[in-house]
Amino acid sequence: MTPSPSMSPPTREPMPRPRVTLARGTAIRRPLDLLRLALSALMLLTVSRVHEHFGVLSAMRPALLLAGLAAAYAFMNPQSLAGTRWLRTWPARVVVTLGVLACLSAVFGISLGGAARTILEGYSKVLLFAFLLMATIRGTKDLRGYVWAYVVSAGVLVWLSLFVFGLSKPAPDGFTRLDFQYSFDANDVGVVLLVALGLALLTFHTSRRMGKVASAAVLLGIGATLSRSGSRGAFLGLIAALAALLLLVRRVSLVSRLAFASAVITGLVLLSPPGYWQQMQTVFRPTADYNWTAPGGRKEVWLSGLRYMKSYPVFGIGIGNFARAEGTISERALNSSPGSAGIKWSAAHNSFVEAGAELGVPGLIVWSSLVFGGISAMYRLRRRLPKSWASGDSDQRFLYLATVYLPVSLVGFGVSAFFVSFAFIDPIYILAAFITGMYVIVERKLAEGRRSAPRN
Repeated sequence: MTPSPSMSPPTREPMPRPRVTLARGTAIRRPLDLLRLALSALMLLTVSRVHEHFGVLSAMRPALLLAGLAAAYAFMNPQSLAGTRWLRTWPARVVVTLGVLACLSAVFGISLGGAARTILEGYSKVLLFAFLLMATIRGTKDLRGYVWAYVVSAGVLVWLSLFVFGLSKPAPDGFTRLDFQYSFDANDVGVVLLVALGLALLTFHTSRRMGKVASAAVLLGIGATLSRSGSRGAFLGLIAALAALLLLVRRVSLVSRLAFASAVITGLVLLSPPGYWQQMQTVFRPTADYNWTAPGGRKEVWLSGLRYMKSYPVFGIGIGNFARAEGTISERALNSSPGSAGIKWSAAHNSFVEAGAELGVPGLIVWSSLVFGGISAMYRLRRRLPKSWASGDSDQRFLYLATVYLPVSLVGFGVSAFFVSFAFIDPIYILAAFITGMYVIVERKLAEGRRSAPRN
């Protein structure tokens, strides 16, 4: 029988897809995110420098290896990145500008070789790490993971400080402090841990029980390590960070803020070494301190830095050339006579002076914007967020509280960095990457909220 033209040919039903049945108790495994895992491991090495405690591991150059692997993986797998939106944020542009200014300072400074060596051996790695962090923060999960990586790294540094490194021999006045022997020195460790202070408050406030326990342990350890460091700059940075916590953090209850401050102070008081409080009292008598009166003290070094800014206002003396300038073109070096005391090739001992002297006045302005601009940027960003995010889902709460606690880290860094040379070392660039990630995530979530909002 011939089918009628009006009759449609029979349709073939699609073959059913085979079902995959998992045995009871079998979990679906997601592929590991190797790029972000490598960057978290690099964060551990950068912040804690734990690899320097193990000679064999340190000889393998693990930080350089991880950075190279992460950069190669990102280049070959661009789909694993967050797109190009991060390049349009102001912190990313500031970091790019600092890289350009560093290169120009090398050309126009007092020593091309010294500056080039600093860029190739140190600063380029700092910039690469910051850019990799910025480029890989796709969402709240990534940002939370990196914040936790910093907090865990600070915990490892606390462990090294409390249980591995001993105290120095007592000075004539009875003062003792951490004797690092390698890794950070007793003043530098305070800057790293004060950045961790605000981040640990963030992880405590946005975690479940185990996360809260780990964050609280890190907070106690930060206080204990700061006391054992004997650093007066870190002490002032801690006062400033706790003041920011109590006065500027308004969306967290006063009881919680006092509890956080008490946890850090408890660690500070319980493990303070002999002579610590007598040493801290000298903070309130700066003109009686040797750094104010002695030749080559910090006051004299800072004044030298200001003279370098005046003599080299546009491009500076060159990144990494401050010590060379102290030994060659400082007033003490130019006025020295045969047989006089040697001239110390001193570091700047002030991150703001270091940035201004080595990169010029433009470099000082641009670098300072990472600190002061970051504080004000988080305040402005918080005003843009819906108030419901303060008690919303886990992602919304994390983002809202990040705008609250990142300024605490920036305040602690800014004050403590005033007494050490940290202008071209990782902590402020890691914070810049976190702020960049905040902009990218918040802009996307606010745009999604506008699209899903009902139209009248």
